[in-house]
Amino acid sequence: MRKSIWVNLLMLVICMSFAVEAGAQKHEFANYKRFAKANSELPKVTKKDKRVVFMGNSITEGWPSHRPEWFKENPNYVGRGISGQTSYQFLLRFREDVIKLNPKVVVINAGTNDVAENTGPYNEEFTFGNIVSMVNIAKANKIKVILTSVLPAKGFGWRPDIKDAPEKIMALNARIKKYAEENKIPYVDYYTALVDTDGRSIPAKYSRDGVHPLPDGYKVMEALIQPVIKKLL
Repeated sequence: MRKSIWVNLLMLVICMSFAVEAGAQKHEFANYKRFAKANSELPKVTKKDKRVVFMGNSITEGWPSHRPEWFKENPNYVGRGISGQTSYQFLLRFREDVIKLNPKVVVINAGTNDVAENTGPYNEEFTFGNIVSMVNIAKANKIKVILTSVLPAKGFGWRPDIKDAPEKIMALNARIKKYAEENKIPYVDYYTALVDTDGRSIPAKYSRDGVHPLPDGYKVMEALIQPVIKKLL
């Protein structure tokens, strides 16, 4: 009887181990597969090509669908934004979705979902460190970098418990800007151009939900980023 109990317990442990392993295999934190096919289908760059990769979250991901004409006018622009992702995930997929595409320039927009705590408690030091690491990797591969500010957000509809988003965003932006200036990296300030008169939120004419830009919001961003890209190219 005792032997039977031990055998059953052993079988239970084995089954649980397989279940945990199967669950782990289904969970892929960086979401490498999101752009795997698109990356493989991109033509190989030549010496004359001037590819620009936009690395980001849903704000970057939504750009081509809200402003398809801008991307048609600039076929060398490649969007690599994934909705919901944080800088931790950007860093993990930076080689697959940026380095291996051999761009001349990468535009990094990180921080919104970090502040929203999409993948854990917000830590400015860690988020800033992830951004710096991406810059270092890009530079090591002779890719020019443009750093951009986090967009204004008074709060997040999916995280109503976070009440101090504007303060965290402004602090992170100040740190990114200082780092960019100290290291002679172009910095594009979307925040100042998009913030409402309260100095904390994004106005309704630029965003329906207070986080993600509408076409007019993207037009403001385009007017700021385009001259900087052209200068680097």
